[in-house]
Amino acid sequence: MWRRSSRSYGSGNCLEVAAPHGARIDVRDSKDPDGAVLCFAYVEWNAFVAGVRNGELRL
Repeated sequence: MWRRSSRSYGSGNCLEVAAPHGARIDVRDSKDPDGAVLCFAYVEWNAFVAGVRNGELRL
């Protein structure tokens, strides 16, 4: 099941994430649901989120 970011304000510039079978995190562009999907292992996704929260990465 794809979920849109809670910080999405309806502008259409959103990411959607899914965790199929709990094995990984998938990310796609909500404007192109049939387009490319980026797949991350949980450890990679958690490192990315931690980097954003800590200010190491800017979105």
